Amino acid sequence: MNGPYDQAFSQSIKDPEGFWGKEAEQIHWYKKWDKVLDDSNKPFYRWFKGGVVNTCYNAVDRHVEAGHGDRVAVIYDSPVTSTVRKYTYSDLRDQVARFAGVLRKQGVGKGDRVIVYMPMVPEALIAMLACARIGAVHSVVFGGFASNELAVRINDAKPKVIVTASCGIEVNRVIPYKPLLDGAIALSDSKPSSTIILQRPQSKAELKPGFDLDWEAEMATATPAECVPVEATDPLYILYTSGTTGQPKGVVRDNGGHLVALKWTMKNIYDIEPGEVFWAASDVGWVVGHSYIVYAPLINGSTTVFYEGKPVGTPDAGAFWRVIEQHGVKALFTAPTAFRAIKREDPNALLMKKYDLSRFKILFLAGERTDPDTLEWAEKALNRPVIDHWWQTETGWAIAANCMGLERLPVKPGSPTKPAPGWNVVVLDEACREAPRGKIGSICVKLPLPPGSLPTLYNNDDRYVQSYLTEFPGHYATADAGYMDEDGYVYIMARTDDVINVAGHRLSTGGMEEVLARHPDVAECAVVGVADSFKGQLPVGFIVLKAGVTRSNEEIVQDVVRMVREQIGAVAAFKQAVVVDRLPKTRSGKILRGTMQKIADDEPWKMPATIDDPAILDEIKVALEGIGYGHLRPA
Repeated sequence: MNGPYDQAFSQSIKDPEGFWGKEAEQIHWYKKWDKVLDDSNKPFYRWFKGGVVNTCYNAVDRHVEAGHGDRVAVIYDSPVTSTVRKYTYSDLRDQVARFAGVLRKQGVGKGDRVIVYMPMVPEALIAMLACARIGAVHSVVFGGFASNELAVRINDAKPKVIVTASCGIEVNRVIPYKPLLDGAIALSDSKPSSTIILQRPQSKAELKPGFDLDWEAEMATATPAECVPVEATDPLYILYTSGTTGQPKGVVRDNGGHLVALKWTMKNIYDIEPGEVFWAASDVGWVVGHSYIVYAPLINGSTTVFYEGKPVGTPDAGAFWRVIEQHGVKALFTAPTAFRAIKREDPNALLMKKYDLSRFKILFLAGERTDPDTLEWAEKALNRPVIDHWWQTETGWAIAANCMGLERLPVKPGSPTKPAPGWNVVVLDEACREAPRGKIGSICVKLPLPPGSLPTLYNNDDRYVQSYLTEFPGHYATADAGYMDEDGYVYIMARTDDVINVAGHRLSTGGMEEVLARHPDVAECAVVGVADSFKGQLPVGFIVLKAGVTRSNEEIVQDVVRMVREQIGAVAAFKQAVVVDRLPKTRSGKILRGTMQKIADDEPWKMPATIDDPAILDEIKVALEGIGYGHLRPA
């Protein structure tokens, strides 16, 4: 076993400076680094210290100067507004430079923060790149976030300017953003000096003279700004992720390491060449949107699809196939929940047959665990490789992946394959010892983390150390539980708090969900552990049925209880499941298992900031009360 993957992985662990130093030659530097890896201030490692670079130059200007200005950089496809618009690299450079001039006119310079509170419109991407162009630090907040959640981020980042749009557009409603933004600013101790608002015709905002600036009017008179060189170790952006204390954690991404890592991933993980079309069906409010809608495809000189729509409902479960055919998409990256939604609406993939997918080569899934049933359904329907990979907001790119541009390894359903080069993954027990192969433990990464991962949290080194580096000294704790098999494949079974303790047995809720997902009538499912005075915890299943199921709920519940008993054993004590119309999720598709567990356990719970539809929790509460759980209101 010494193929291209093994060689790359081995070198990246034994000689990280040699490995990443060579990859860094793919990037334009104003000044080369003094040291590839600076480990003089452990545990705060820094990549390419002394190097001087600009991320926007590498993502946009470099391609124009190389003669590729006419190549399409961005395809904006918006079924909710019936719009398709294309930007060449030259178009993008001109728009970004002009908006960078708008920001500069408002006093934004190197190191200043700008919050981008936008829907999935190309102006969001333009604003991000414009910040990078002048050395400002952007923090994208998911468009439509509640005022109090936005206020927390304003107080932490202290932005000089906030960029927003007048509204966001969902399948059946328009969400005005200005009232939410005004409410957030009123709640904040830190106040921006101005806001810049993209007026959308579906709902125009009333602007306060002298404070709220109109995007189009400002762009019309702006002087384009040139790229500003910054240190490789300077921050590019802050992205807030939820924290256990309720205070979000500001994940920082630097410029140099981020450029090098993302450029490497486009060819080696996703097998995408310059000029080819890559589509990450996510949102710029999430890390996937930063890494694989905006930065990586453009750094690579590829074409990125910017999609304002849903996998179903815009207009139907064939939406993804229409985009793939129309724009010649080579690879799609989306969340398993999107495919579960498509499978639920179109279980026989009949809508797929209407489209020519001949240019489509690979489907990548990430965002939450890919259950084997969804993987197998997608493989059968598409007749293409379906590649599960695993990463986090903090890491910025895949920790474990089947690196399709290096070497296609055999797929094992339930596993995101092996650690990607750069990621020294180990499974540890509670005493910080490596767990035997096949045994569940805490999945960790030996330090230093590779380029592109978080160097710290924004203005909070102490919390960075406490949150990630303290529980297992010398390691980054992913907070995911799982195991590695004899072949070195990684299996992510649950968040560490989703491993439940049933009468002293540590059991993975993910393993039980795998069984439930195999039932022919089940479209989606979740399992949570609820408190039990006798056994400590007991698992309860939530199942969403496929469209057109005619059997009774009682029969299906009996089936899944029997299946868990047969496939995991009586030790699981799985005796209860409930059929629900839908599962509560974040907007990125993660199921809110922790909140469901609190409702079941009669514990006070807080409405999650990232929830897609708060009304679903009332439905979950009613379903749980029907089987004897849950009576408290939100805290």
